[in-house]
This record gives sequence, structure tokens and C-alpha cells, in this order.
Amino acid sequence: MPNAHGDSAGTGTATADTPEPPDGGQASAQARADELRFRLYTAVVLTVGVLAAGAVSTWLPFTGSVHLWWIGPLLAAAFLGAEQLGVNVDVRSGISWTISFTEIPLVIGLLVAPFEVVLTAHVVAGVTTLLARRVTGRVLYNAGAFLLEVTSAFAVAGLVRQILGGADQMPWIAALAGTLTAPLASTLLAMAAVRVLRRRMRVNTVLRLAGRILVVGFVNASVGLTGYLVISNTPEAWPIVLAVSLGLAALYWAYSDLLREQRDMEALTDVSLMVARSGQQAAARPAGRADDVDGGVDIEEWTTLAERIRDQLAAARIVLRLRLDPDESMRTVVVGDDLPTALPVDDPLLRLRGSHVRHLRLTETHPDVRTALLDRGAHEALVVPLRSASQLLGVLEAHDRLSRWRGFGKYDVQLLGTMASHLATSLDNRRLLATLRHDAYHDPLTGLLNRPGFRQVATDPLRENEHSVVLRVDLDVLSTVSDALGYAWADRMLMAAGGRMRDTLGPDVPLARLEGASFAALLVDCDADGAHETAQRLRTQLSAPYPVDRLTVEANAVVGYAATTARENADGVDVDSFLQRADMAVRATRSGEEVRAYVPSMGQIFLRRFQMVTQFRQAIEQGQVSVHYQPKVALPGKQVLGVEALVRWQHPEFGRVNPDEFVPAVEAAGLVGVLTSFVLDTALDRVRRWLDEGLRISVAVNLSVRNLADTEFPAQVADALKRFDVPGELLTLELTESGVMADPERALPILRGLAELGIELAVDDFGTGYSSLAYLRQLPVDQVKIDKSFVFGMGTDLGDLAVVRSIVELGHSLGLTVVAEGVEEDVARDQLEAMGCDVAQGYLISRPLSEERLQAWLTARTVRSPAPASEAVLMLLT
Repeated sequence: MPNAHGDSAGTGTATADTPEPPDGGQASAQARADELRFRLYTAVVLTVGVLAAGAVSTWLPFTGSVHLWWIGPLLAAAFLGAEQLGVNVDVRSGISWTISFTEIPLVIGLLVAPFEVVLTAHVVAGVTTLLARRVTGRVLYNAGAFLLEVTSAFAVAGLVRQILGGADQMPWIAALAGTLTAPLASTLLAMAAVRVLRRRMRVNTVLRLAGRILVVGFVNASVGLTGYLVISNTPEAWPIVLAVSLGLAALYWAYSDLLREQRDMEALTDVSLMVARSGQQAAARPAGRADDVDGGVDIEEWTTLAERIRDQLAAARIVLRLRLDPDESMRTVVVGDDLPTALPVDDPLLRLRGSHVRHLRLTETHPDVRTALLDRGAHEALVVPLRSASQLLGVLEAHDRLSRWRGFGKYDVQLLGTMASHLATSLDNRRLLATLRHDAYHDPLTGLLNRPGFRQVATDPLRENEHSVVLRVDLDVLSTVSDALGYAWADRMLMAAGGRMRDTLGPDVPLARLEGASFAALLVDCDADGAHETAQRLRTQLSAPYPVDRLTVEANAVVGYAATTARENADGVDVDSFLQRADMAVRATRSGEEVRAYVPSMGQIFLRRFQMVTQFRQAIEQGQVSVHYQPKVALPGKQVLGVEALVRWQHPEFGRVNPDEFVPAVEAAGLVGVLTSFVLDTALDRVRRWLDEGLRISVAVNLSVRNLADTEFPAQVADALKRFDVPGELLTLELTESGVMADPERALPILRGLAELGIELAVDDFGTGYSSLAYLRQLPVDQVKIDKSFVFGMGTDLGDLAVVRSIVELGHSLGLTVVAEGVEEDVARDQLEAMGCDVAQGYLISRPLSEERLQAWLTARTVRSPAPASEAVLMLLT
């Protein structure tokens, strides 16, 4: 017969191991209210059962023989045996039905025993089974249900007997009708329990279960009735009846296993899909959001998962404890009855080894585990650790099976073990996915967001907030630290800088390391004044000295920022565009102004630079780029020794473009090789034509630091000299002092290769860099050029005069030719001549001239020496 048991509401809560949950009071109040309603319902069921039993006993008084005393114990034993072969159907919403063979002894009892005997046997057998299996939570309710089942069966059977006119004995049809009434009464009581507990069940579900219960009850009752009638008329046929009964029991048992396997497979599929969907939803969340089980979406996911496990096991409570992050504490999700107390951090169930299921009971456990069960208010529990390799991911607990006949069995242990295995695998995959996703959107060194992560996090806030600011910060000391102390110390500086930014801006500000020593931050609801103040404060913190080992490294930071506008918010925001604007502001910073806001004019400047870079090759082909020459003369003889080739660009849109503007842009774009080849070929062509005219005039070409990193450059120069048939001594290559000193070890082989070609090498802008005499002596250079800033100040600044004199003396002591550039006055020329300077160059002699004007200048201001044509030189006219 189907027996039903109702339980309290399955309320899900989530807590940490130590604090109380925010909604714990509300959940506890609801659970207490449900428990109170069920107690009232139990009292009603028990009272009605007692009253109904008394009424039926009066209506159908005991008329049996005292010599048949053995019928009562025999029926009780039959009821006990029938319950042991029950088929359990666990229904969701905390209700479970047990389909058993109790209809067989009941129908026989209706035929051969008085009401009181059958009632007593059924109640004793049922309560004894509950107590033996430690299912003590609902004994009174089940006792009332037992009373109403037997009472309703005898009442209906008595009415049918009277209708059929069989007052002395109960005909088989009356016994069959009474027997079918018992499972219907049990079903009605269970449905009432569902309503009392405020559960919902669909009508079609109720009708389907009731139909199945009636079919099973009819089959059981028919078997019992048939067996009784056969044996009563043919006593020697009892072996056949017994064989049929055993076959029916085997059929039910097989059906029970098949039904359980089907339910278990459905539950395993549901659990796997729930965890998989949870992982997919976690992966779809924005970068930077923590995968915290306390999050609104996560708690719903894990609660739903725990409810599904609870329904499948018909447990009073499921406790799911998870550690989704190795750095966080264990989180707890509770579904079903509330825990009496918060679980301790040192819970002994967390120390269980292995990953197999433990079936723990109060009467047979270790004292520590017994204490843990008492703290949970549980009589028995299935506990399984969730592990990935040797790492504990969590613990899954099922407390007190909701069944009036039995506790957890071997099938429950197997099911929970398989569920836990799937859950542990899914959790491990989820953690792996979260790790991969975190790595994809975060910088591995500082732990801050990277560029893709910042783009994802900043997009929505920029669109939703009219006043938002993107900050970009650059540390300009990183390369120096890397060269001096190594990359490990530079990494430490970056981590320290990231920590300072986080401390300054707070934990809620999206912060990223873009690349190298560049950082970005997003300020929401921030006006221009607030952005500037924050940028100043950030720069001050980042520019403070950094303790590195036993050293203190002085640092400097520059900050640029770009703010959104209402129009841009309406049209849509591109995070990369704002990062680019902030980068423009950073590059527009100057000494003494380390914080700059982006203004539209900066965009025009960089757009112009971009256009120049993209149009440079075409400009060379179209003749927009040309070479001008500035003469150099010897002191004191005033012979024209050579010229310096200087590039010029006449842009059709921008007009004449200053070399200081386009040369760095071309160099940064990797086009310096094109520029150098063009100037070198043009200059050597001019020298070749001078040689054809009988003039030996050398030409100087400026090199970039990138040329010194190109191992093929000496071969390219050799090829150019060969193509134009120009001796190497008529070509001078000028290199800036800072360019040579950037990486002297790398530049030295290139310079030696050029020197082997007979080319003159000159160090330009000497005195402004950081070269040492040791390196200068190693380099195969022939000339040093005094920077024009010192030559300009010689007439008024004694310090500049001393520097120039020192450079002249230093150059001569090293056997080098000394060239002074920026000579614009006669006084400066005379001073240089008195110091013994070798060569002068500047506006006093000539400005840079185009090739045509240079020819006119040479004709007008020089005279050819009377030497043979092969050795003719030009003398400057005074």
C-alpha cells in the first residue's frame, strides 16, 4: 500500500562558515511556521484516526473466537514482511510514497480477522518498522495515517457488505473494495500534507500517481484474495499460491530497481547540466567580477542544484559546502531544514579522507562525528568529500531520509557517490575555466586587468555614465632599472606601482596594466576638476622613491586623461579610442607638466603625424622630400672641406615640415631605413658629380640609433659606395652621442664594420649625452661635433666657453677632429680658431641650401685652388 510522508519546506540558504546568513532569520521563521502547521495537521490526523477507529469498532464489534489469538501476531508479521519488499517512489516537494505488499495481508485480514486485530497489527508493524529504522521525526503522523488506512478499509468493506446483503460474512468483493480504499486514504492524507506545507503539485501529477497506486493496489489485493479463496477451497494448492506470490514479489523488486535506475540517471543528468550551465553563466560574466558563491546568481544556481539532490534522495536536508576560490573560506548552501547552529571552521567532517561516501549514524560513529551530527540535529547522514586530485573542493551532506519506513540504503549511497563524482569533476572544470578566463583578462605580474579585460570592464560604465574619465599612467624609469638591475627588479617596481595605484584609487576602480610600464584606470561620475586632482595625487604617489633591495630608485610618472561627453555617450563609446586619447595626453606632457588632459587639438597633431608616416614613401617617390646641404669649412684656412646632408619635406597640404617633427615619427614607424637610403644615395650622387668636376668635397649623413642595430647596414653602405664609385673617405656618418651610448656593446661591431670601409665617423651633439672616455676611446670615431647650444653661449657664458675649450682639448688628446656647429658670429669663429678648433659649421658660413643654391653659393663665395684638378679644393672668399 502506498504510504505517504510529508516534510517541512525545502528553503535554501547560503552562509559562510562563521557568520550568520543575511536572510537566516527569515528562513528560520518560515521553517518554524511550516513545522507548527505540520504539527497541527498531525494532531488533526491522529485525532480523526482515533475517533474513526472508535466509531468503526462500535459499528463492527469483535465477534471472533479467543482461540484464534494467533491471527494478530501472524498479521503483524505479515505486515512487517510486506513492508520489507516495498518499492519506494520519491516524489519532489518533500513527499515520498512507498508502494508495498501490505494490501495482501490487509485483504486477508478483512476476510478472517476482526477490525481491532487488523488495526492493532498494522499500527504495531508500522511503528516498529519506523523505530527500527530510526525514522522518528513523524511517528505520530504516521500512526494516525495507519489508523485511518485500516479504519477506512473496514468502513467501506462494511458498507459494501451491507449493500450486498451479506451480514454474516464478508464477501470477496467487499474485501477488495475495502483494500483499495486504504491506499486512496493514504494518498489523500499526503495531498493534504502537501497543501499544509505550502507545496505545489500539478493536478496531472497527482492523478497519474493515484492511478498507478490504485493499479498496484488492485493487483496486490487480487493476488491476496485469489490466494485466500484457492487455499480455503483447496488447501493442498498453497505451494502454487506461494510460488505465484514470490514471482509477483520478484517482479515488483525488478520494477523497483528499474525505476530507481531511471530516476538516478535523470538526477545525474540534471546535476551535470546544472553545474555546466552554472559554469557557462560564470564564464559569460564581465571580467573583474568575482565568482563568489554569495553572488545573487550563484546562490540560486547552487540552491537549485542542492534541491535537486535533496528531492532525489528524499532527504530532510542537503548541505553543500564549496571552496570555489583557493584563497577564500568554505561557503555553505543549505536546502531543507535549517541548521540549528552555524558549522564551525574546524568541522571534523571536513577532515574526512578520500572521496567515497560515508554513511554516518548517531549510534555507531566516532565521538567527533557524533558531535558533528548532533550539531546538525541529524540522526543519520551521507557525507562525501568533493575532491580534485588531492585538493578538497567541498563537502556534500545529506541528512535524515524522508521515509516512514526506512533510512538511507545502499542505492542512496551509490547515487550520492556518483553525483559527487560528477559534481567534483564539474567543479574542477569550472575552476579551470575560471582560471583560464582570469588569466585571459588579467596581467599575470600585477594581478590587474590587462587591455582586453579593461576593455570589457570599462565599456558599460563608459556608456552608462555621462561623466567618466579614462586615465593613462606611464612610468619612465623602467628601462633604466631593467638595464641597471635586471628585469626581476623592474618587475618588482611594476608590482609596487600597481599596489600604489590600487591603494590610491580604491578597490572598486577598474585598473589595468596595459603593457610595459603603462597603466590605465576608469573613474566613474568624475568631472574635470576631480579627474585632474586624482591624476595629480596618483602621479605624486607613483613618483615617490621605490625601495629596491638595499637601493632606493627615484621614479617619475606622467598622467594623461580623457573625459567622455554627452554626445559620445549617445553615439556609443569605444574604450580603445579613449585609451588612445589618454595616450596622446601622456605624450603631450612636458617637463614640469606631468599631468595633461586630452584636448581635440592633440588628436589633430597625432592625425597629422599619422598622415605623414603613411605618406612618406609616396612623398619620396613624388619628389616632395629633398636633401639640402650646409657647408663646413676648415679653421683657420677657410677651405670648404665638405657639407652636411639635411633632409627637407615640402608637403602639399602641410607646407614645409620641420625635420624635428617628421624624422622621429618616421623613425618610430620603422621607416628610418628608407629615409637613410634616400639621403645616402642622393648625397653620394652629388659627391660623384663633384668628383667628375674635379672637386673633392665630402658629405656627412646623419644616422639613427636604429641603423646601429642593423647588422646589414655596413653592407648596404658598401654597396652604395660601389654603385656611385665614391671613395669611403669622402663619406662621413654622424651619430648622436645618446644614440651611441644607448647600447655601445651592440653598436661597436657596426661601427667597426663601417670604419673598415674607410668612412669617417663623427659623434654629433657631443657634450649633451652621457658618454664616458672609456667607451669613446674604444669607438672607431674620427670626429666629435660640439653641440651648438654650447657654441651659442660662448660669448656670454663662461661655463659654455669652458665646456667648448674642454671638448676641443679632449678631442685633440684622443686624436680626433673637432667640429663646432652653430657658428653664427665672427666672435665665436675667432674664439674657436684661437682654441684650435678644426672645423666650423653654421649660419655665419651658410644656411642649409638646396642643391641648386649650393652650386650658386660655391660659385659666388669660393675660389678654386691652383692645385692640379685631381686635388683641387675650394677656398672661402673673405
